[in-house]
Amino acid sequence: MSPFDQHISELSANPCIPSLFNNQAQKNPDAIAITAPGRIPLTYQGVWHHLQQVVTTLNAMGISRNDRVAIALANGPEMAMAFLGVASGATCAPLNPTYRAQEFDFYLSDLNAKVLITQSGVAEPAKEVAQARGIPILELSPQLDAAAGLFSLTGGQPGNLNPGGFAQPDDVALVLHTSGTTSRPKMVPLTHRNLCTSAQNIRVALNLEPGDRCLNVMPLFHIHGLIGALLSSLSAGASVVCSPGFYAPQFFAWVDEFKPTWYSAVPTMHQGILARVEANREIIARCPIRLIRSSSAPLPPQIMAALEEAFKAPVIESYGMTEASHQMASNPLPPHVRKPGSVGIAAGPELGIMDETGNLLPLETVGEVVIRGANVTQGYENNPDANEKAFTHGWFRTGDLGYLDADQYLFLKGRIKEIINRGGEKISPREVDEVLLDHPAIDQVVTFAAPHTLLGEDVAAAVVLREKASVTEQDIKEFAAERLAEFKVPRVVLFVDEIPKGPTGKRQRIGLAEKLGLTASDPIAPRPDYTPPCTGIEAELVQIWSQVLGVESVGIHDNFFQLGGDSILAAQITNRVRQAFQVELSFLVFFQQPTVARMAVKIAQCQAEAMKSEELAEMLADIDALSDEDAQRLLDQMQ
Repeated sequence: MSPFDQHISELSANPCIPSLFNNQAQKNPDAIAITAPGRIPLTYQGVWHHLQQVVTTLNAMGISRNDRVAIALANGPEMAMAFLGVASGATCAPLNPTYRAQEFDFYLSDLNAKVLITQSGVAEPAKEVAQARGIPILELSPQLDAAAGLFSLTGGQPGNLNPGGFAQPDDVALVLHTSGTTSRPKMVPLTHRNLCTSAQNIRVALNLEPGDRCLNVMPLFHIHGLIGALLSSLSAGASVVCSPGFYAPQFFAWVDEFKPTWYSAVPTMHQGILARVEANREIIARCPIRLIRSSSAPLPPQIMAALEEAFKAPVIESYGMTEASHQMASNPLPPHVRKPGSVGIAAGPELGIMDETGNLLPLETVGEVVIRGANVTQGYENNPDANEKAFTHGWFRTGDLGYLDADQYLFLKGRIKEIINRGGEKISPREVDEVLLDHPAIDQVVTFAAPHTLLGEDVAAAVVLREKASVTEQDIKEFAAERLAEFKVPRVVLFVDEIPKGPTGKRQRIGLAEKLGLTASDPIAPRPDYTPPCTGIEAELVQIWSQVLGVESVGIHDNFFQLGGDSILAAQITNRVRQAFQVELSFLVFFQQPTVARMAVKIAQCQAEAMKSEELAEMLADIDALSDEDAQRLLDQMQ
């Protein structure tokens, strides 16, 4: 008897991923589970059969329940199925495929991964690190002529057959790292019971039914995408559109093709969608969305109001974190009250407010948000100090400050922890410190959270230079960009004579942005008056921006991010700039000079340097300090 047959009778009553799909395959075998642009839909019976094949493959390599399998894959249906398949018989450890080699080296080592699953052309540094560490590599090949998500695995080394079969409720299904206040990220093991409980909580909060369809635009190496969109939908017998990731110009085309009933995203993605509403009102009218969900970062009330006006659908803001398998609180669906600025009421786990000594506080009193429930991790792995600080009387301390109002709605007021939450990406400030301190010109550095209206927070660094050292902000950012994933690179570098200290003389990250005068901008500030291109470079750039962003009438002073730009679109623009002008622009230009006018000057500067025109290059050396108007006048003179 195979291990699958041995467990089938047990699975129906067990809260685990194999049980979920076994049940759905029996009840609704031909219902669509997963689909994707340009692909044949995959049914629940197809999912169940493929999960068995993946577990069989892993068992043949000697990999079984609770063994760590790292995954570095592009977003899409194969990533979704790889997560589900690996978790069904081992422990899945998804990694951001854009990490640098240094980051992959840490994560693969810390995980003690038994194998790495990746695919051709994706996460090449991960393969190099795995080979150096002697970690077997399984290459995933999508079956593009078959249903969405189906793949084959090749490579690796056959091992002693381990007939571990399907995972059970208390096996670890998923391991993710969450950044701590130390330089070492903390490892969060989540069991099948944790994940299935959280998926059920989200299903109930959103009233998900088999007729629902989620358009997933969230990365599937994050808890938001994995549980908030994917597993919550599949636990309801609904379907999921697994997109290649958030790509704003394609969003409404996907809505038109798949007619989803809901989607979940972070505020920056919502902003990119809002930038394209006017040109897509017909699609919105013929493809009504039942609800829009927002999580992982604070949603500005202005964005919430604009979304509800555009889609004529409720926007449900929720509150989640990795240690809770995602959802902790959620605003309820109509006709119940949704409170802008609140992350809602308890939506699964118990919710409380606690003081420093462990006492639960009354309503309307600010304290630390604490939770407990079946979706909450049992503790960080190999980190007793962190666990001692994180758990009090069975409650998990979130590190967030907040209060419950008279109606039990939770309002967040800030954080106790130093972790930077950049639009849902959690960043350890000390990790950035350690990288920057390797720069020969830097003597001291403190990385901290700067307020950002859309992202919630962004990365900033206060730097003290060594005596007689000279370096620019751009130099430091480029140094960091070579060693850190893009989202960890400081967007602001402030040069100071001394790092500000607290009353006890200790350097304090929390509150440093306010002390240094950093403020957030208006999330939906109006676009400037349209200004047409005046030079050949500007005209070419306007055409590139318009095509990539999917926005007509781009003015030379329009802000890239207000037009719905993001890191994916920035990469596409830099590729086209390279082809058009033979100039290599860093992605950092989008954070320092996010307009056509200023990018045109930067291109002219690069061209001048390439021509070894020292006089012209000197004229342009300080271009970053110029206003848009002065930059434009200089460019006019050059033309």
